Amino acid sequence: MSWLEEMFGVKKPVIAMCHLQPMPGDPNYDEKGGMRKVIDLAYQDLCALQNGGVDGIMFSNEFSMPYLTKVEPVTQACMARIIGELRSEIRVPYGVNCLWDPIASLNVAAAVDGKFIREIISGVYASDFGLWNTNPGETARHRARLGISHVKMLYNIVPEAAKYLADRDIAEIARTTEFNHRPDGICVSGLTAGSATDSQVLKRVKDATAHTPVFCNTGCNRQNVRQQLSIADGAVCATTFKVDGIFENPVDEARVRDFMDEVKDFRKTLE
Repeated sequence: MSWLEEMFGVKKPVIAMCHLQPMPGDPNYDEKGGMRKVIDLAYQDLCALQNGGVDGIMFSNEFSMPYLTKVEPVTQACMARIIGELRSEIRVPYGVNCLWDPIASLNVAAAVDGKFIREIISGVYASDFGLWNTNPGETARHRARLGISHVKMLYNIVPEAAKYLADRDIAEIARTTEFNHRPDGICVSGLTAGSATDSQVLKRVKDATAHTPVFCNTGCNRQNVRQQLSIADGAVCATTFKVDGIFENPVDEARVRDFMDEVKDFRKTLE
């Protein structure tokens, strides 16, 4: 049994994103609504996702736009407060994505007992955020220093709005990432949040890895989820769960339930 099945209790788990509204320090923070508004909206989305039947939750500062590659302490503190206040309501395994900073993600995960993080942990990219460098050895050692070696690290090797700086084939990147870093999971994304992951790229990454679970990281919807999960070991989903499938909107519980009904029906073919 893989760690995925042990953690989530199902094959091909669906991890839903709980997108947090702008927080203090973010350009679009609602000072009038304050942190109470941020927490209340996160609670509403959390309830809709869980009632809809998702297998896991990943909290992210999705609306802290434009993102930083070195996240400020105030954002980490705010995320820890939000998840801490919601923790008694969380019924599924949960993780953290503090965009775009793996060290910050580990810090928050340590504070709230998160089970996993997802980040850009390895590679060098030309991106909308500038030249995007990483230090995977530092990240691995930071996890060890915090005493949270049980926290799984999902490596996004096809990040949104970015391109690997070296001219390397994606299958080659997947193989060397697996060999050099021993990731707990590998994520493959489309161009932006909500953009479909190329199923051919997803398959090439899956075929290139021997032991590492591979996630479809963006763009899964009710129409393509069977195809994507026939390749991937799991999916990270967000936009498809929103009202009218629009990224900025709140979560629609009915859309979550319809999607998860499709996933559960697909899982029957794996038995």
